[in-house]
Amino acid sequence: MLGSMLKQMVGGMERIPDEISRVFQQQKATIGGLRPQLVNIVKMIQCIASSRRIFMCLDALDECSGVERFRLLDSLKEILDKYPETRIFATGRPHIRAEIISHLAGQVASVSVDSNRGDITRYLRFRLGHDETPYAMDESLAAEILGTMSENMSDMYVKAILL
Repeated sequence: MLGSMLKQMVGGMERIPDEISRVFQQQKATIGGLRPQLVNIVKMIQCIASSRRIFMCLDALDECSGVERFRLLDSLKEILDKYPETRIFATGRPHIRAEIISHLAGQVASVSVDSNRGDITRYLRFRLGHDETPYAMDESLAAEILGTMSENMSDMYVKAILL
């Protein structure tokens, strides 16, 4: 995940810092052209953060395996410890909140965003009303879809974690 974010950061730069180019060249020269290791990716992100304020957006942290999420949070902590002006917006289900807070103590603000059945139903009505093939949808099918969705809608909500 951090490698992908690094790629996006570097892709938006006019000039790639020498330190980052050097790491990629070293990795390219190794047998098989291995990708940079996590420790190097963190250093490269820190290199970018040293010259500009960065904003990272991570969606669905709860979908990472526990081990991978642990490594990711440790890496984010390393970045934030060295460059506290870095901003991270992360979302995930409520059960990972304590894990995030314990890893990033003192660097977290949490906001709950609850799902609202009325909002979801309005959205579904809007989408059904703007179907690309309107002749394929009649009122009874639309009512069945809305009924089924309303019955099966979970009360699960997303936690937005601001780091």
